[in-house]
Amino acid sequence: MNPISLWRRSPAVVALAALLLLPTLEPPAGAAEDESIAPAPPRTAGEGPFARLILRGVTLIDGTGAPPRGPVDVVVEGNRITQVKSVGVPGMAIDPERRPEAREGDREMDLAGMYVLPGFVDMHGHIGGVEQGTPAEYVFKLWLGHGITTIRDPACGNGLDFCLEHRARSLANEITAPRIYAYPVFGQGRDEPFTEPEQARAWVREIAARGADGIKFFGHRPDIMEAAIREAAKEGLRTACHHAQLAVTRVDVLDSARWGLTSMEHWYGLPEALFEDRVVQDYPVDYNYSDEQHRFGEAGRLWKQAAPPFSRRWNEVLDELLELDFTLDPTFTIYAANRDLARARRDEWHEEYTLPSLWEFFSPDRDAHGSYWLEWTTADEIAWRENFRLWMAFVNEYKNRGGRVTTGSDSGYIYKTYGFGYVGELELLQEAGFHPLEVLRSATLMGAEALGAESEIGSVEPGKLADLVVVEENPLADFKTLYGTGAIRVTADNEVVRVGGVRYTIKDGIVFDARQLLADVRDIVRRSKDELGYEIRQPGVAGEPAAAREPGS
Repeated sequence: MNPISLWRRSPAVVALAALLLLPTLEPPAGAAEDESIAPAPPRTAGEGPFARLILRGVTLIDGTGAPPRGPVDVVVEGNRITQVKSVGVPGMAIDPERRPEAREGDREMDLAGMYVLPGFVDMHGHIGGVEQGTPAEYVFKLWLGHGITTIRDPACGNGLDFCLEHRARSLANEITAPRIYAYPVFGQGRDEPFTEPEQARAWVREIAARGADGIKFFGHRPDIMEAAIREAAKEGLRTACHHAQLAVTRVDVLDSARWGLTSMEHWYGLPEALFEDRVVQDYPVDYNYSDEQHRFGEAGRLWKQAAPPFSRRWNEVLDELLELDFTLDPTFTIYAANRDLARARRDEWHEEYTLPSLWEFFSPDRDAHGSYWLEWTTADEIAWRENFRLWMAFVNEYKNRGGRVTTGSDSGYIYKTYGFGYVGELELLQEAGFHPLEVLRSATLMGAEALGAESEIGSVEPGKLADLVVVEENPLADFKTLYGTGAIRVTADNEVVRVGGVRYTIKDGIVFDARQLLADVRDIVRRSKDELGYEIRQPGVAGEPAAAREPGS
């Protein structure tokens, strides 16, 4: 047996897979609490925070939706932005008299020609897991290397204690990691199933006392789920839900939003709320939800069963969600492989940035969540392209009417590598109809608002925490320049070059060299391959990775 495949069969993996596949059941006793990925080591990267840091001569995209402006100097004292000062106009030399005066001991960075943005917020960021074999250092450095300074972990799949410990260590900047918001799965760590609403309320109070920031649901019996959502609001906890098919006939997005749910994940439960001539989606008679080939294949045919765009029912649902101040976190990127599997498998970063264990997890396997590529057909891809068209129409119009749409990646599944998957989500929001400035607003200020943290993060303004991204290329012109692998350009001399990638990620006033973080990740991947004698191969290609061969073969 390939030693990497053992990751898939550990007790914690089986428990988490059961939870993901059977969301109306409680997690088994101690589910995802017994094992975790390797914790993050002490921080060795990054400089600062400084008594005073000045970013000189940048073009600012502030995250509010305002157009770029510059050149400006951004002043940071400790971990707070204290001044954003216009120092000139484009095309003219900067007048030194207009600049914030340097003081002894200041750290000044000449960033003329570069762009500064707020740190990105990944609203659906799982901190790896034993089933993927991804240590925390690998995940965190990929995120920070792509400018992601805040993540919400919607499941705390390595256990709430693990998530809270890393949240605290990140807050103290003891590790190289984004800010973390912990949303354990409803019922996580409970030995017995919920049978009464008061049990759900008691669990919520317990989780709040332990320090959770919110709760992630997959669906449940209506009275129990309603009790938990309402109790969470009383405790000041936010809530998110993946309205899985096993529970959606009893609780769709409208039901949970009326109870006070603060955000929906992916799109499950939304087309069901838009049904006009049915209650149950049109499942084939041989459908089995536990067969993920069935689950995702039929999911790609669901939006066509809902009310069409701009119809009466479609508008009613959209308007009510707006009135409820509800947040959509679509995570388009995690389903992108469904409409073009070969492209997702061949993304150029896999060779250097995808760990062998993660590649194995992505590959076709009947027994691994999100690895359902057993017989993915042209018809499946065509259906998913239409699914995207209808889904994107709703999300774009929701944004157009003032609704909050955030940016989440759900990386670590379905051929999405951490960090890279997030940039893919930016591209897909633009495809949905968002102006690039609206995309960045979703990636920053909208995420901060959804977390209740807009007074601290999400935009570049005096008084806010110094979570910033510095890039050399204009991201509004091409989001591909944010990928760690950069974007391809051809010079006037016909030389093919790479441009882009994040240059610096600043979190809490600490300046990280994003290129060095990504180099660290490449080293992690290289060492893993060397130890295993591994090379990435496409599924079903003749020949096995060296690690899988029997001695003497």
